[in-house]
Amino acid sequence: MRNKYKIGLLLLTLSFLPISCLVGPKYKAPELQESMQYRMAQTADTTASILNVKWFDIFNDEVLKGLITKGIQNNYDLKIAISRLDQAKANLGFTKANVLPTFQYSGGVNTAETIFQPSTLVANMSWEIDFWGKLRHENRAVQNELLATEEARKTVMAGLVSDIATAYFQLRDLDNQLEITKQTLKTRQDSYVIITDRFKSGYTSELDKVQIEQQVAIAEAAIPNIKRQITVLENTISILIGQMPAPIERGKSNKEQLMVTNLPLSIPSTLLQNRPDVKRAELQYIAAHERIGVAQAMRFPSFNIAAFAGFASAKVGDLYDSGSYNQNASAGVVGPIFQFGKNRRRVEINRQIAEQSKLNYQKTYLVAVGEVENAIQNVTTFKEEFEARSRQVAAAKKNYELSYARYYNGYVSYLEVLDVQRSLFDAEISLSQLSQRQLTAMVQLYKALGGGWN
Repeated sequence: MRNKYKIGLLLLTLSFLPISCLVGPKYKAPELQESMQYRMAQTADTTASILNVKWFDIFNDEVLKGLITKGIQNNYDLKIAISRLDQAKANLGFTKANVLPTFQYSGGVNTAETIFQPSTLVANMSWEIDFWGKLRHENRAVQNELLATEEARKTVMAGLVSDIATAYFQLRDLDNQLEITKQTLKTRQDSYVIITDRFKSGYTSELDKVQIEQQVAIAEAAIPNIKRQITVLENTISILIGQMPAPIERGKSNKEQLMVTNLPLSIPSTLLQNRPDVKRAELQYIAAHERIGVAQAMRFPSFNIAAFAGFASAKVGDLYDSGSYNQNASAGVVGPIFQFGKNRRRVEINRQIAEQSKLNYQKTYLVAVGEVENAIQNVTTFKEEFEARSRQVAAAKKNYELSYARYYNGYVSYLEVLDVQRSLFDAEISLSQLSQRQLTAMVQLYKALGGGWN
């Protein structure tokens, strides 16, 4: 009975050891180069936050929204990111259990009935007292790694939505280019019929006939090339949405797309700290910082308590007799003496790992600001360029009509008509590409600002 009191007193005393001692440096957020307004931004209301806009609010195409939804449900990269998140959660639960005592049991039967190999049935407990905070530091590190994994999932989500939208806009651009090329081919084929008739009647030279034949062949050759690019993009989108390569349903054309154009551009750059990749880099730095404390705690002695209770007897039949029962409790301390600088260098290794994580965080932040600057500039300049290209296309169409009329009436050679026709074709293709680039630039700006991809 006195042994039971001794065991209880020992466990109670050790459990009340001062375990609030936490060695290691305290975390301090690193300084970031901040700006109150982006260099390329226009004056705008800064009270509205881009984070309040959801991704589905910037698209006005139900087909595109359906593709994005399917991608969120089926994309394999996103599934991998979610699996990593579940793994991180399990890892946190595993690490948290280290601060608690462990309980085990064991038993064995010996038919030889000798005292050297008795039959036993024993339960034991062991517990490492987290006196210096080693286990708590590790728990905090793993918890921040879990949060960083969640931010990584958000980063994958943002990239997925952006990639699907960008690929879709590129696909619709190629569809439009295909229509432009087919219309150009039809125009050239009609011209070929007219010029061939005029050549047979002696009103035009063979040179004009050969030139229009060449232009017809050029347009015919461009169509298969565009079709190949369409197939590649359809397969790209299919993989992004997690399905076998197949034709992709079409919705609105790029010109019909109506997107949010009043995104606030004068947001203080500090808001970028909420961007998933920036937040992830910061959390990884915090985790690395916590492991400095783990390394420092390993330089100090560790305290352990243990206890066991059970039965041991040479005869199986006497295993549960009162004389076979035994119990004990113990406490121990283990610490380094001479390890030739290993523990000190372990601390320095973790300091440098944390320093690298801090520099990566600061770099990630600067890259994010640069991406916003580029996106703002793209949105602004593509809009200006699109307006100019629209005027160019209108003028090129009129020029073609006038030039063809002059040729038909014998005032100019067909070479002038060909130059004007090529200029019109190039202008229409450029305008189609700019439609796609404008839409893509808006998506990239929304992504760069860390908008609502959750």
